[in-house]
Amino acid sequence: MAGCWWLLIHCVLFACSSAHSDLFTSTGQMTDLLFIEKDLVTSLKAYIRVEENKLELIKQWADKLHVLSAAATQDPEGFLGNPVNAFKLMKRLNTEWGELESLVLTDMSDVFISNLTIQRQYFPNDEDQAGAAKALMRLQDTYQLDTNTISTGQLPDPMHQRANGNLKYFEYQLSKQKKVEERTEGEAEGRQRRETRGQPDDYLPERKTYEQLCRGEGLRMNPRRESHLFCRYYDNNHHPRYVIGPVKQEDEWDRPHIVRYHNIVSDKEMEKVKELAKPRLRRATVHDPQTGKLTTAHYRVSKSAWLGAYEHPVVDQINQRIGDLTGLDVTTAEDLQVANYGVGGQYEPHFDFGRKDEPDAFEELGTGNRIATWLLYMSDVQAGGATVFTDIGVAVWPKKGSAVFWYNLHPSGEGDYRTRHAACPVLVGNKWVSNKWIHERGQEFRRRCGLQETD
Repeated sequence: MAGCWWLLIHCVLFACSSAHSDLFTSTGQMTDLLFIEKDLVTSLKAYIRVEENKLELIKQWADKLHVLSAAATQDPEGFLGNPVNAFKLMKRLNTEWGELESLVLTDMSDVFISNLTIQRQYFPNDEDQAGAAKALMRLQDTYQLDTNTISTGQLPDPMHQRANGNLKYFEYQLSKQKKVEERTEGEAEGRQRRETRGQPDDYLPERKTYEQLCRGEGLRMNPRRESHLFCRYYDNNHHPRYVIGPVKQEDEWDRPHIVRYHNIVSDKEMEKVKELAKPRLRRATVHDPQTGKLTTAHYRVSKSAWLGAYEHPVVDQINQRIGDLTGLDVTTAEDLQVANYGVGGQYEPHFDFGRKDEPDAFEELGTGNRIATWLLYMSDVQAGGATVFTDIGVAVWPKKGSAVFWYNLHPSGEGDYRTRHAACPVLVGNKWVSNKWIHERGQEFRRRCGLQETD
């Protein structure tokens, strides 16, 4: 019986430890820390008030005795000649000074210390602090922030990030020459780090492109090509649900064709999804091609949770909407993945589909490869946090309530390597997204609705 109790306690402690590890990887969960700290401050101020009351009592007693002893010592014999004064002296020294000693020795901190001990189990650990520090360095490198900006916390004004784009660009050009030597040294250090981590030789050029795109220095289409991108009201070939109320669809890119659906999910629906996901957020993982297992990685800093259609009508409605607008069968798709990014949260360049060198990537699902990706932005991000496609040089910026959709596979079933993409570090703000990865199974007799292939 004792063994069962020990096992139960161990499981509870392990669950608590798992739930609160890697706090720096989710801003949504870090908000709980603010309320914990607020509660501790309230408890601390209550302790201070108790101590102040205690000291006030001691002060009043000391002031009273100071006046009394000053008068008594002027004429000790005359003072003690009064039997009442003599009695009170005996009483004070025998009883009242002992009571004062007890008051002075009384520990008023018990309530505060008890609360602090309880809340400490939710505190970040050394790994969280180190992770947050690395995140600041990542933000500094990606967005070319000077050390003073980081140390003072005076990050770029998020309200004017786009408006100041040209100014920042010219300032960047002017300072470029001054930074050549620093970059050369940085690249040498980076090369040494890559060798240590076993990263490929082409990591640096892609990294450079990735960071440029994150800063908004992406490829600009020529006017002729851009003239073929449109905004439209879309009903997916007169789908019954959208004939009367078509959705707003915008072309983000042509090759590969990337579209954005505006105002596709309501604020109420998004808040419900966040509410369902937040208690279940765990450190996001990646597929390790060497072991075939899921593992955490330094290049993916976020937490995620999976929501099935059966868990709430809102999730089921979102899944239905995705199927209606894409024309694809979502019954064989993965559950809705909800992700929240942490301090400097990012996901470095990757493919959503399984490549030829990892044929078993989705074997356990039995539904084939990931044919398409639906990415829903569930929050605005004041600065940073773009979705960038490093092969084609385009950045898609988060916009709450909008969803971006693209095909990962060519009609032939071959992977479209132009869809290599990344989530840029969040500079200022809180980024929530949800992903729906649609698989090949069930799409055999469906045509590609909504997207025009322009290969």
